[in-house]
Amino acid sequence: MAIQTGDLQGRLYLSTLADDAPKTARENGFGLEIAEFCTASNMDADFALWDGVAREKISGVDRLVLHAPFNELCPSAIDPLVLDVAKRRYEQAVKLAGSYGINRIVVHSGYIPLVYFKEYFVERSVTFWRDFLKDKPSDLCLVLENVLEDSPQQLIDIVRLVDDKRLRLCIDVGHANIMRRDITLEAWTQAVLPYLGHAHLHNNAGTWDDHAGLDDGVIDMETIIRIIAEGQKDATLTLETREAEPSVAWLREKGFIQ
Repeated sequence: MAIQTGDLQGRLYLSTLADDAPKTARENGFGLEIAEFCTASNMDADFALWDGVAREKISGVDRLVLHAPFNELCPSAIDPLVLDVAKRRYEQAVKLAGSYGINRIVVHSGYIPLVYFKEYFVERSVTFWRDFLKDKPSDLCLVLENVLEDSPQQLIDIVRLVDDKRLRLCIDVGHANIMRRDITLEAWTQAVLPYLGHAHLHNNAGTWDDHAGLDDGVIDMETIIRIIAEGQKDATLTLETREAEPSVAWLREKGFIQ
C-alpha cells in the first residue's frame, strides 16, 4: 500500500542540531532528538548547563529520542581500557535517557576503516552489545548508526548475531551516500529494512557530511523516505538537518506530513 498523506506525522522527529527544531516541533506535533550530549563531556562537569539547555528545548514536546555521545567511542576497541570508556559512556547515556523518560537511543557504530578488520569489528561488537544489554530494561531500544561503513552488511550482521529486540539499526542516509561502494543508496535502504528502528534524514552532494536540507543534494530523498515509510512502519525518522523548517515544508509539499 502506498504511503498516504500525513502517515509520517507521528513518526517524525527533529534534531536539536537545528536551532529552530524546538519551535518547529511544538508547532507541528513532532518529536525531538536531543543532540546536546553527542559530546560526552557535556555529561560531566558542565552537565547542569547542558541539561538545562536540553530541558528548555524539549519543554512541551512529548516524544523524544536521545543521541548518545560518539567521539572516540568504539565497542570493538582493541585496548581494553578504551573499551571500558565506551561502556561507561553508554551506561551514562542510558541513565540520562531514563531521566528524560526516553527509551530510544542512537549510538554510533564506531567503525574506522583501515583500523579495524571488518570481520573483527563485527565479532567484537557482537560481544560488546550482548554483554551491555544483559541488565538493560526490556523496553530499551538502541539503534546502531552507520557512519564510515561502505556497505550495510557489517551492521546488519551485528544486529542479526546479537539477536536482541533491544538492538536495531539507524540508517543515516547522508553518511551512507558518502561512504557507499558498489551499492546504490536505494539498495542499502532496502537491505536494512528488516532490522530498522530509526533513520536520520539529511542530504549532501556525495562528498561531505553537509547535513543539508532534504531537497539540497544528490539524494533522491523522496524515494528513500518512501522505502523506509512503506517498508518498515515501526521505524521512526529524524530530520538531522542544520535547519528544520525548510525540510518540514518540503515534506508537507510532498505529502508525507499534513
